[in-house]
Parts: sequence; structure tokens; C-alpha cells
Amino acid sequence: NCCVTLSPVCVSVCPLQVSQGNVPGVESASLAMDTEEGVEVVWNEVLFLDKKVFKAQEEKIKEMFENLMQVEHPNIVKFHKYWLDMKESQARVIFITEYMSSGSLKQFLKKTKKNHKTMNVKAWKRWCTQILSALSYLHSCDPPIIHGNLTCDTIFIQHNGLIKIGSVWHRLFVNVFPDASVHSKARQHRDEQRNLHFFAPEYGAGEDGYAIDIFSFGICALEMAVLEIQANGDSAVSKEAIVNAGQSLEDPLMREFTQSCLHHDSKLRPTAHDLLFHRVLFEVHSLKLLAAHCLINNQYLLPENCVEEKTKSFDPNAVMAEIKHEDRQGVQLKYSHVSPLELDKFLEDVKNGIYPLMNFASTRPHPVPRALSLSQEQVETVKTPTPEPQETETRKVVQMHCNLESNEEGTKTHVSHIVLQVLCPFQCKNLGSLKMNPTAALL
Repeated sequence: NCCVTLSPVCVSVCPLQVSQGNVPGVESASLAMDTEEGVEVVWNEVLFLDKKVFKAQEEKIKEMFENLMQVEHPNIVKFHKYWLDMKESQARVIFITEYMSSGSLKQFLKKTKKNHKTMNVKAWKRWCTQILSALSYLHSCDPPIIHGNLTCDTIFIQHNGLIKIGSVWHRLFVNVFPDASVHSKARQHRDEQRNLHFFAPEYGAGEDGYAIDIFSFGICALEMAVLEIQANGDSAVSKEAIVNAGQSLEDPLMREFTQSCLHHDSKLRPTAHDLLFHRVLFEVHSLKLLAAHCLINNQYLLPENCVEEKTKSFDPNAVMAEIKHEDRQGVQLKYSHVSPLELDKFLEDVKNGIYPLMNFASTRPHPVPRALSLSQEQVETVKTPTPEPQETETRKVVQMHCNLESNEEGTKTHVSHIVLQVLCPFQCKNLGSLKMNPTAALL
């Protein structure tokens, strides 16, 4: 069990093989320790038995991995570093990725079913939101990055409930290096009987748009809800089994949500961004989520333990919000209705990425990393992309008014108009002058 430090980076490798989702093309994956950062990582190796093929692809390999290192999202397994190693008999690519200690989603679902438990609906919503947040990020790159290998084996879960998707480099091996020895392994992985049902009907037929990822996500969401889609022995999961699993869902919104992802016509499937706004995923009010992210992102501007001190200073019986009705009694929300412990836990979850804000982000495309989404012919002319400057919203909403109007029957209410009072950056030097209480918004 001794560790040996290997060059050219300070990583100590333990002789312990780990499973990180049957990543295509990876000959071995070992647990390692990054001695610079003091964290556990995964040491991955891809072998090229034909050195001529490797030499011909060397520059392309470097370009692809440099682009891969630009992928940055809290719900995507982090790619740390890589290097090339040439030997007399063979060549190899070594790359270091984040270690997901709690295992894959598939392993978690198996354990849950074995213990005769059911999936918690809140956990299902949070996991779907995090997966969609990662897909929305990948699909919003310019041009879009298609994962192409999303299964319950390539989705990982951490002990705090944070979900991350791995194997983002699947298309790198399959599309960019079709002549390399790793391609056959990638194809073999894709053809494994137990995972065939994750791939859309149009997969591999030239239609490799975002819709193939949405179909795969739909199967993952369905498996998360029912724990396992039954197959007949070692054969592939049938369409009938998928339909039966969907119909077994008691919540009609969950049924509609998963069925929309599994449309046979790829053009009818929603985007990841659209799915983030689906009613079934609603758990935290938008204003509360925005306030929490604002608080976390601007902690350096606020006194230490400001939330704790603020909640202590509030009168528990004080009314923080009130809804008035002309025809019936109104509703009052008091500070005593909010548990400080639950608030602390919520803020900690937001900080850890459990509640992403990607569904409120700008739809402007991310300019990285282009080469992952291109064909081999296109890659020939592609250079490492230079990230474009991103516009950051620095204005502050300090007051908001909205009017609610009822229809003639009085059965439905809609927002007629919203008025926002906004401060520009030079007006926001004194946070104490803000009229809107950010803590109240958070509560």
C-alpha cells in the first residue's frame, strides 16, 4: 500500500484501482494523492499501442486536453492536468481528474433498492436540477459541447448530496481520434447491453445535437425515480420496460417531465435550460435562491456571522411579509416561521453547489471549449479558443413593485406589470442605504 511519487507532477499513486464510470478508452484508473493540494485524485491512463498513430495525433491530443481543462462547472468532474509519456513499445496519455469518493449514481440506486427504500422526492429534484445545470452549461458553449455518454454510471454523487457528471471527454476519443486504438473500446462501451437504453434512437445517425443528451438525462431521471428499470436477464432494457417504469410514477408532473425528454422525435425534446424551469423541479422560491447566491458571492462585503446576528435581532412575532385578500383573511409570514438552523443548512448547501443558479444565468454562449464539439475534419483548422470577455451584472435591485390582477371569473391571478428600482455600481457604495432587506428576501 506504499505510495510512489511520479514525475512530472507531484502526484503519489496508490496501487488501488477505482471505478469512475467505465470511461471509454481509459486502460486503468488509480487512486492518487495530489501532494501539492493534499487531496485525493484519480490517475487515468490511455494507451496507444501504435506509436505512429500517437505521433500523428500528438498536437491534436495536446490541443484537446488544453481545451478540456477550460471546462469549469460545480456539477462537472474537474479535469486537473495531463501529460504525454513516450516509451519504446507504446505511448500513453496520463490525465488527473477529481476523485468522487462516494461512487456513481448507479451504485447509490442499487444500495437504496437493496435496503428496500424509495427515492426521496426532494433529493430527486435536486439531483435533476444539478445534472441539468451541467448540461445547460455544456450546451451553451459556442459551439455546443455534447456529452454523448450520460448514464447513471457516469454521474457521481458526493456525501453532501452534490452531483457531478463525468466522462465529458468521451466525444474527444470517439470523434477526434477515430483511428486511435481507444476508439474500439469507446464503441464497445457504448454497445454494452445494459446501457443501450440510455442512448437516443438517432444516436450515431449523424444527429448528434443536444437532444441526445436530453434523452439520456430522461432515462437517468426515470431510473432515479424508480431505482431500476427492469431488464430481461442480460439483455437490453426494452422500450416496454421504459414505458412501464414511466407509468408507474404516481406524480403526474414527474411523468410528464420524463416523457418530454424521451420523445422519439428529437425536435420535440426540450432543452436543458427549459427543463430547469419545469414545475416539477420547483423547490426554492426564485427570490430566496437569488438572495442566497448574492449573499454567498458577496460575503467579503458583509460582517462575519451577519446572518446569525440578524436573525437573533429580529422579533420572532414581527411580520416580514403579508398577503392581503379582499374577500378572505390574509396571510402573514412571521420571522418565527423560519428556523435559523434550516437557514444555515440552506446557505451551506448553496455554497456547496446543491442549488445552482444556472437557470437564471445569461443565455449568452460560453466560448469554451470549441474543439470538443467538432468533427475530426473541423478540428484540423481549429485553434485553442480565446475566451471572450463576459458581461457581469453589477446593478442592484433595491425595490420592486408588482400588480396582481384576477380574471373575470376570479379563478386565476396574473402579474400585470413589475416595476424595479435599480442602483448602478457607483450608487451602491453604502450597502446600509439599501431599502430592500436582503435577509428578509432570503427568509
